[in-house]
Amino acid sequence: MRSNVGFFKLTVIVLSILWMAIFAFAPNILVFLASFCSSSTANFIEPDITLANYIRLMGKTHWDILLSSLNLSGMVTAICLVVAYPFAAILARAPKSVQQIMLVLVIIPFWTNSLVRTYAITTMLNTSGLVNTFLLRLGIIQKPLAMMYTSGAVVLGLVYTLLPFMILPLYAALERLDSRYLEAARDLGASPWQTFWKVMVPLTMPGIVSGCMLVFLPGIGMFYVSDVLGGAKTMLLGNFIRDQFLATRDWPLGSAASVTLTLLMGVMLLMYWYSTRRVQAGEES
Repeated sequence: MRSNVGFFKLTVIVLSILWMAIFAFAPNILVFLASFCSSSTANFIEPDITLANYIRLMGKTHWDILLSSLNLSGMVTAICLVVAYPFAAILARAPKSVQQIMLVLVIIPFWTNSLVRTYAITTMLNTSGLVNTFLLRLGIIQKPLAMMYTSGAVVLGLVYTLLPFMILPLYAALERLDSRYLEAARDLGASPWQTFWKVMVPLTMPGIVSGCMLVFLPGIGMFYVSDVLGGAKTMLLGNFIRDQFLATRDWPLGSAASVTLTLLMGVMLLMYWYSTRRVQAGEES
């Protein structure tokens, strides 16, 4: 019986490794290799070891798209952090029954496809939408506001979609936070702001970094939010990568942009690992 259980576990492990190797590791390796190739009118990819694609990404047009994506995603991340941190703090200190209800309310949006929810936002922001209708009836505005196809609409859509990804890691970090540290800081004469900034934030830094990572990286790549709410006026790195593969057919350049996005993810993972190590070292000392 025990040998059968061991064989079953080994089979599951081997199948999992094969699955990840075929459908995750191998495609990423192919994208990485394609980023060093060149393209031609005859073939999507020409075998050729070159750094030309990464050099092209440093061109003004491509660099502006990258910086615009980073700025927009950084703004979304900052808004989500400012909104989610106090909510997560209240959630972590709430009674268990209230916590369950609030967690369900946070998770409910995941039950609906994010693309469907993005289209639902258009019914609120267009010229005959709920927001304009409400403001017109109150007499606050005289004509409908142009809210669709703007950067603000894209930011709103990304914040709405990604806010739960910030709340949940912060909630996990704040729930594990030992309240005795906060009491000790107050007993030593620290002000509420000093307690928050010098005790609470460092101890919850792994949750902050993981939440920022879960918001920042998808925020760069959610091209459908930019398409639906921003039209052609706001382009994210995800839009650029999609266009290289599906529109212009420049697969090597799209691969180079994908590798760049993966490197950003690696940097944020290192930041998460470093913040976790610092918190663990502080608790041990």
